[in-house]
Amino acid sequence: MSLNSPTGSLGVLRNRNLSFYLSARFLGTLAVQMQSVAVGWQVYQITQSLFDLGLIGLAQFAPFLALILWAGHVADTHNRRTIILLCMCTQLLCSLLLVGFTLSGSHVVWPVFAILVLYGSARAFMMPASQAVLRNLVPIEDFSQAVALSSSTFHVAVIAGPVLGGLLYVFGPNVVYTVSSVLLALSVLLMAATKSAPQVMNKAPVSWHTLLEGLRFVWSRPIVLGAISLDLFAVLFGGATALLPAYAHDVLAAGPTGLGLLRTAPGAGAALCSILLAFFPIRRKVGAWMFGGVALFGLATVTMGLTGSFAIALAALFLLGAGDMVSVYVRHLLVQYETPDEIRGRVSAVNSVFIGASNELGEFESGLTASWFGLVRAILLGGAATLVVTGAWMKLFPVLSRMDRFPHHEAEEAARKAG
Repeated sequence: MSLNSPTGSLGVLRNRNLSFYLSARFLGTLAVQMQSVAVGWQVYQITQSLFDLGLIGLAQFAPFLALILWAGHVADTHNRRTIILLCMCTQLLCSLLLVGFTLSGSHVVWPVFAILVLYGSARAFMMPASQAVLRNLVPIEDFSQAVALSSSTFHVAVIAGPVLGGLLYVFGPNVVYTVSSVLLALSVLLMAATKSAPQVMNKAPVSWHTLLEGLRFVWSRPIVLGAISLDLFAVLFGGATALLPAYAHDVLAAGPTGLGLLRTAPGAGAALCSILLAFFPIRRKVGAWMFGGVALFGLATVTMGLTGSFAIALAALFLLGAGDMVSVYVRHLLVQYETPDEIRGRVSAVNSVFIGASNELGEFESGLTASWFGLVRAILLGGAATLVVTGAWMKLFPVLSRMDRFPHHEAEEAARKAG
């Protein structure tokens, strides 16, 4: 599997607006990751319920699913940078509400779920806009490097956020939420200073026809459909990270700091992988890379379920993140290269549904399965199901599993030879 030269991979950071956007996204993600550790540990301390851990994911996914198609239409008909800014402001409000909940001393968790519903609503509008806006910030020749760098900064935040959240939780959840609020306020200021290039606006009125345009586009492209549906079903069944508060407490006998390290391990694996991809983007055997990444995700999940060792669990989660990053990278490039800008928001919305379902709905599925079969059995079943899905999708989408180059790169190569 060949990779290209690293020369010039970081040159895109000279783009002021891209740097501002990545900085805003980094701080916002850092804050959200810190909060996720605090919310999971706080809810489990209050209720001692595996099912409630699953409800954390469902509370975020339900409004996301209800709003995402409309959010995709909005991303195509309004300024994407403005949408992202408003969503960051809503995230800041959610963080401040979590501060208020903790100060109230309440021992019922429904207000937390209500706050997560509001967060899920903001995330529904933010995801298609943020996925689509990157193409409005950099020229197409820099896009693959921008995707890898965007993933790198995102996963650095995913690494640092849980660790900081776990360390700060020693002083109480209110400290975590307060620091998160400060970071989110800074992200709002940076996003306000970001200016995106003009986008192709689609001024079609809202209708079922326009809302479903992205779904029709994805359905008509077997390669894109196969890539995003693989992520949906593989991660849906392998969403064991939702169970980490219980896994850290009941299996590994670790506290909130240990939970923070476990939560950061997938991000560390993904960050290292994304840094390598920024310097050496995948150019050949694209399909094999993607399916290999998902298979590694499943194997790492099974390993996590089989071990009672903190070190082995940490290593398994690290590999889980690295495998997931490879599949995310390939899928994102496939979707963005194949999609016209005027429907990019709606196609990104469909992609976001698949991602959101695989993450938040996967968390609910894991919590539900754990409440039925037990914690360790749920993790093992999830990892095994991911491996089964990987094999099935290789048979269902042979054009994807045998793909050598990205279609965009094939067109460039053909033009170079013709010229």
